[in-house]
Parts: sequence; C-alpha cells; structure tokens
Amino acid sequence: MRVDFPDIAKLKTLRDELTRSLMHYKFGMDEVLTKINILREEFAHAHDYNPIESVSSRLKSPDSILEKIQRKQCRYTPEDLAIHVRDIAGIRITCSFVQDIYKIRDLLLTQGDITLVDERDYVANPKSNGYSSLHLIVTVPVFLATGPKNVMVEVQIRTIAMDFWASLEHKIYYKYHGSVPVQLDAELKLAAYIATRLDYKMQALHEQVVALALEDPEAPSRQLSMQQDAMDRLIEFALKSQAHQPEE
Repeated sequence: MRVDFPDIAKLKTLRDELTRSLMHYKFGMDEVLTKINILREEFAHAHDYNPIESVSSRLKSPDSILEKIQRKQCRYTPEDLAIHVRDIAGIRITCSFVQDIYKIRDLLLTQGDITLVDERDYVANPKSNGYSSLHLIVTVPVFLATGPKNVMVEVQIRTIAMDFWASLEHKIYYKYHGSVPVQLDAELKLAAYIATRLDYKMQALHEQVVALALEDPEAPSRQLSMQQDAMDRLIEFALKSQAHQPEE
C-alpha cells in the first residue's frame, strides 16, 4: 500500500514564510508601540493629564493563525494573511474616560506614516453582547534590508471599565466553550450596561472637576463625595435591574 507523505520542501517553505511574516508583523507592532509610548511619556511629563493608562501588545501564535486560516478557508500565504487575518499584531490601549479614546485615535492617525485601513467603533455602536471598544486597523512602514514594507497592525482603544468587562466576558465564554447559560448571558449584558453608565458618569464628573477647579481650588475635594454618591446609585440600579431579570 502506498503512503503519501507531506511535501517536506513545501512545508519548510511555508514555515519559513510564516516565520518571516511574523518577524515583519513584530517590527510593525514595535513601530506603533514606540509612537504610543512617546505620546504617553510626553503626556506624563509635559501635560497636566495623561489619557493613556496602560499599553499591552501581543503577536498571534502560528497555531492561532493556522486555525483562523482554516476557519476562513484561505491560503497560507503572506498575501492572504494580510487580507483575512488582520489582527496578527495587536496593541491594546486603556484609558480613563470615553473622550480619551477618540483623543488617542486622533493623535495616532495624524502621524504621517500611519495609514488607517479600517475602523470599527464599538463604543458608539456596541456589539449585541455589550462589548465596547474602538478597533483600528492601520499600516506602518518598516524599513528592512530589502526596502520599506507596510505592515498591518490592529489597535484597540478602550476604557478601564470596558477592558475589565471584556476580560471577564472572554473568561466566561472560554469556560463554557461559547455556550453561556441564558441567565449568565443576561447578567453579562447588564454588567456591560452598568459599565457604560459608569464610564459616562465618571467622564461627566471629570469635566466638572476640571471646570470647577478653574474657579474654586476646593472644588475637587467636594466632587469626591459626588462620585461616591454616583457609585451608590449605580449599584442600587444594578441590584434593582437584576431583581427583574426573567428566570431561566
């Protein structure tokens, strides 16, 4: 009986191409990270307020890339990767307030060597499950020995509350393999709504603190008690809403 073995030369070529592509994606991610960290440091030292709370990055693993390629039924080539797997290099920026999301977006996109490819605003239009974040697909030039190459990088910008909710939702969906019980899914959506309310409430309070501080230096301390009142009201609202959730 004849056994067909994989074409070793072809597999080696694919492996080498993927390794080279991942290296290019890492270089592109590093370029964008440098720009973000420069902005973050400038705000920390030259401005009264820093909108960037934290920055993280990740490069998709070869297994994760292969799984997505198989799911999308596309070829294992650098060209198809650029079209169908646009989140190989990913950067996540967290900030304090919703308005900071768009401020950071504008600061990034006004840099001459960053080109916007696609933008998905899940802040203005959250997903049906409650997910909120601003997703940008950008390209940045990387200067290699063979010449410049434009590399695609995904940038997600969200508030701390949005990031906390997304992290919890991801863990729950992973635990239940995507089949989350109806009651738990409803509670997740409620939590997303509360997080959104909190984001906008905190932004409004922040704007009040800034405005009042210009007129009255004692105003910020008085605003602290207002923030606590707002939190108490949100908790009360959450408890009432959960009490009216339909049973499974």
